[in-house]
Amino acid sequence: MSHWKILIPAGFAAYFLVGMAQLAEAADTSANYQQHCASCHGADRLGGIGPALLPENLARLRKPEAEKVIREGRPASQMLGFGDKLSAEEIKALVDYAYTPIKPMPAWGEKEITASRIVHEKQPLPDKPVFKADPLNLFVVVESGDHHVSILDGDKLEPIHRFQSRYALHGGPKFTPDGRYVFFASRDGWITKFDLWNLKVVAEVRAGINTRNAAVSGDGQWVAVANYLPHSLVILDADLNFKKLLPVADKEGKVSSRVSAVYDASPRQSFVAALKDVKEVWEISYNPKADDIPAGMIHDFKYKEGAFLPGFLNPVRTQLDDYLDDFYFTQGYDEVMGASRNDAKAAVSGQVVNLDARKKIADLELPGMPHLGSGISWKMGDRTVMATPNLNEGLVSIIDMQTWKTIKQIRTRGPGFFMRSHENSRYAWTDSMMSKEFKDTMQIIDKEKLEIVAELKPVPGKTFAHVEFTRDGKYVLASLWDMDGALIIYDAETLKEVKRLPMKKPVGKYNVWNKVTKSEGTSH
Repeated sequence: MSHWKILIPAGFAAYFLVGMAQLAEAADTSANYQQHCASCHGADRLGGIGPALLPENLARLRKPEAEKVIREGRPASQMLGFGDKLSAEEIKALVDYAYTPIKPMPAWGEKEITASRIVHEKQPLPDKPVFKADPLNLFVVVESGDHHVSILDGDKLEPIHRFQSRYALHGGPKFTPDGRYVFFASRDGWITKFDLWNLKVVAEVRAGINTRNAAVSGDGQWVAVANYLPHSLVILDADLNFKKLLPVADKEGKVSSRVSAVYDASPRQSFVAALKDVKEVWEISYNPKADDIPAGMIHDFKYKEGAFLPGFLNPVRTQLDDYLDDFYFTQGYDEVMGASRNDAKAAVSGQVVNLDARKKIADLELPGMPHLGSGISWKMGDRTVMATPNLNEGLVSIIDMQTWKTIKQIRTRGPGFFMRSHENSRYAWTDSMMSKEFKDTMQIIDKEKLEIVAELKPVPGKTFAHVEFTRDGKYVLASLWDMDGALIIYDAETLKEVKRLPMKKPVGKYNVWNKVTKSEGTSH
């Protein structure tokens, strides 16, 4: 009996000590997360500048690969490596923490979206600009350093207005066809409508918890929002009233998916969405007279005998053999050129998907991690070519859009994020902002010779990226990505610097005319 009297307290003590050790480890992991991760991914893991860290968002990333990302960082992102700050055990514990479900998962549906809507201007604003500048040659400049947006006069190349934006705008602003209104999406789901003629924020709504981007319909009546969390596409009207929420999942409803991106295909009167975790492309028509969509067994198409969905604001699915994370529309908007960004692959092959035939029609030779969403196209003699930068290799791929063959790989200083040109310019500009050594260098490509003919390095060591042309293509505006940064303006022909406008880490800049006319030199 005395033996058991000793064993029971000893066993309890061992159990207690193990429990205390587990609690201490959990506390250390939580502290490490708050110190190293929360500023980008949110204190509650629901996302901020970086994506939400939840098992629902990490389906394509295995735990060993996630450990590598924490240890070494991630190309084509702001994710730094923490291998010099955290031990292998601490990194493993952080990964386990990120793969632990949040219970209950926060809801963000029609009720929450509708309740979040804010109207800043209740009365109709005047139907004419309050300034003398050409309203179609304005620039919208996103300054991420202090979360502001500047509006520039594209003729005088001077600021005319500046206002505070939501935190961490992402995906580029989108314009109505007349250029009057511009819509912004923030990483934490806020959609902002801004009246460029009156220089005022009109309304805002939170359409998601963690958002990728937004698109505006070609008729200016609808806004589509691509969400990472929840896994949804949200459709709003132009006044940011809730219209519809589309839960995003495969055809059987078994696998839900984040939405990588949504873009407007105005000639088709539809939005096209790429899905992160399901091998499908969705096309959502905003034409009220769109044909019904077959949704099950069909006995007779002509007499509509079978299961159909209304064609208006419902997805038509194109089944694929691989994921399509990022894509570029061809000129007629009948095809998309896309690629997967599966980190487990050493190389990535792209694909061309015909939206009418609803199938892949060609493969693309695209090594590394192409950034097709920032691709551009132009005429070369009797053919059209498309060029795309690469996020983890120093090259630009040039593709013949008739044969889909890669006709040249132009070696650059390093991995880049953006390309831009203009129909009135013989040059295409590409950065190397993903390179540690050459992030300060912009390279200029002759569009006929397909050769690099010049380099610009205005401030050694400072990131120099993203350009946009003026409406007439005469000047180029480039960003010095620094808190004490600037827009550096160049003569597009001579490549000589014209002036600098001080700004707080200016990132993207967008010319109204180039966007609403779908200039061949800018992304759509």
